[in-house]
This record gives sequence, C-alpha cells and structure tokens, in this order.
Amino acid sequence: MSARKLTGWHVFTMFAVGFGIIITVNLTLAYNAVSSFPGVEVKNSYVASQSFDVRRDAQVSLGWQVTARAQNGEVRLIISDADGQPVKAQRLSATLGRATHVQSDMVPDFRFDGKGYTAQADLAPGNWNIRMVAQAADGTAFEQRVILHVKG
Repeated sequence: MSARKLTGWHVFTMFAVGFGIIITVNLTLAYNAVSSFPGVEVKNSYVASQSFDVRRDAQVSLGWQVTARAQNGEVRLIISDADGQPVKAQRLSATLGRATHVQSDMVPDFRFDGKGYTAQADLAPGNWNIRMVAQAADGTAFEQRVILHVKG
C-alpha cells in the first residue's frame, strides 16, 4: 500500500474549507447580532442632545431614586424622593424587556399601592431592563432605565 502524497491542491483545499467555515460562522453571528438588536435610542441624536443638559438638571432636581425587584410573578417599581418617601408620579409608563433584544418587550400595567408600583409579569431568570418615563406633579419629565436582575 502506497502513501498518498500531500500536494499543493490538498493544502489549498484544507485552508479554503477551514477559512470558509470561519467566515461563514462569523457572518452568521454578525447577522444575528445586527438583526436582533435595534440599536436605536433616539431617532436623531443631535436634536436630542440640544436639550439634554436642561432635561437632566430638571430630573436631578427632583431627587428621585428608583429601584425594582421581581418575585412571585410580580414586578415592583419603587420611586422615592430625597427624603425616602414614596412618590406617586402624575403619569408613569414603562417598557419591560431584555437588554439585548426587543422580542420579549412588554408594557406592564403598573398600579400605585401607596408604597410603590406593582405589575403582574412572570419573568424568566436573567437581566431585564425597565425603561420608564414618569411625570412629576410640576410637569417635570423623569426618564430612567432601571436594571432588574431576576434570579432563577
């Protein structure tokens, strides 16, 4: 039995197949990353930046702190003022979703119970974001992304 010779064509084929696999995997991962994450926070960042400092200063002057937790199929969002007292916002809207994609996004129906806001939401373990927009009694807008860690 004679040994087969390793020719230039064999080496070229091995390299071509190897790099073809690597390039195919990279393109697949890049496509999935781009197609699953919108990457847009605002439509026009220049226009949004023109009033950012004014809006941030007004929001900071409220002195509000926000915390969130999830347990037993319920999400609790607590807004407190500088003295630690619960705040009932004039208006509150929030989107609850994963940090990496929008497929799991939902708009929970938060209701104020005198101490904080609660909504029914059965969440899988992992990192979640609550992108909330509240309005103070004086009309000041309060926007914040609250990170929520759900334990398994």
